[in-house]
Amino acid sequence: MMLAPPQAARPFDHFFLARQPILNRGQRLVAYELLFRDGRVRNDACISDDTAATASVIAHASELGMGQVVGDQMAFVNVDAVGLMSDFIRFLPPDKVILEILETVKATPELLDRIRELKRAGFRFALDDVVAQTEDVMQLQPLCEVIKIDIHEMGLEQLPALARQFKNPRQKLLAEKVETMDEFQQCMDLGFEYFQGYYFARPMILSGKKISPSQRSVLHLLDLLNADAASDEIERSVKHDALITLNLLRLVNTPAVGARCRVNSVGHALMVLGRRQLRRWLQILLYVKNGAAPEFTSPLLQLATTRGKTLELMMAHLRPDQRVYADVGFTVGVMSLMDTLFSMHMSEVLDSVHVLEEVRTALLYRAGDYGNMLSLIEQIEQGRDGQHLAQRLLALQLTPAELYAIQLAAIEWVSDYTRGI
Repeated sequence: MMLAPPQAARPFDHFFLARQPILNRGQRLVAYELLFRDGRVRNDACISDDTAATASVIAHASELGMGQVVGDQMAFVNVDAVGLMSDFIRFLPPDKVILEILETVKATPELLDRIRELKRAGFRFALDDVVAQTEDVMQLQPLCEVIKIDIHEMGLEQLPALARQFKNPRQKLLAEKVETMDEFQQCMDLGFEYFQGYYFARPMILSGKKISPSQRSVLHLLDLLNADAASDEIERSVKHDALITLNLLRLVNTPAVGARCRVNSVGHALMVLGRRQLRRWLQILLYVKNGAAPEFTSPLLQLATTRGKTLELMMAHLRPDQRVYADVGFTVGVMSLMDTLFSMHMSEVLDSVHVLEEVRTALLYRAGDYGNMLSLIEQIEQGRDGQHLAQRLLALQLTPAELYAIQLAAIEWVSDYTRGI
């Protein structure tokens, strides 16, 4: 995939976009916090902070397309006092965003009036990084629907008292920077409604854990494809698993695949899908529990497929006309969370399926071209400093603008493709 360079510099050509998932108590994806990081080199004559980056992107919201970035979910967007008082806020669709008031905002009469005005226009608000019941917090809290608490900033030992202080029927508590399942469970017990952090993507290694029969069937099929097995052998393997057969027939009869007529046989379905798409579908199917229909709000499915498509498009841009490299990139991205999926060490996962040495190196050591790209993607997810990311991107010979276009294309593809599985 070749991405045409922008004709003229735009305000967000130097920015990195990070989407941090926000989950509910049922571990379903309900929103993303959008973080924008300025990747320009700064000096004394050029001071630009991340709030200014956000403002510049929002000012071009018509080109950004908030629905494209977050899909069916809501978007949390940081705003400071200058942002709240400015006109660029009106570029945001009130039905898609929750404005996150930064902890630096002072509750002046003018600012409180402005928040009330925006609420009348349909905007909703969250209060960011609450650690105590300050005077500003007391005045801003009644105007907000969500109270965000950074559990690492304040310390877990203080969390119960603070949660009791702020918990009420009119507002929801959101725990930020939840990095382990133990932290998630503690916040659940304290009544938090929403959770932000990558605890759901951290592998919980279970001794003696076995891969489920359905997942093992998928891995066997992937091995057959990697070995370039005969079509009749692949068809027999599919037919041995009723759930895979059912999902395959459902997939090829969706608009996303575009079959011209109803497909009723496994052989016909495999012919319509093709081996490249079959491999990709099987890799994604691993993240679907018990062979059931995929849940579009599954955060692990979203993260794995987005990584896969982003890595594929990055490699396609860098090595056009060499599709095999793009396909391997997709495999690396999707497989990067299989240790979490299987609750096993990645080395054990790789012992269960035959992969190229470049894939193994990337997944185990984040080394080689694929490993460097995967590491960059992971750092972007975490919202790392933009200048650090810019240096990593320079080594890969990609510009922030090119990466931004790749991110939007990947997000759009994931939204369309996973709905069609």
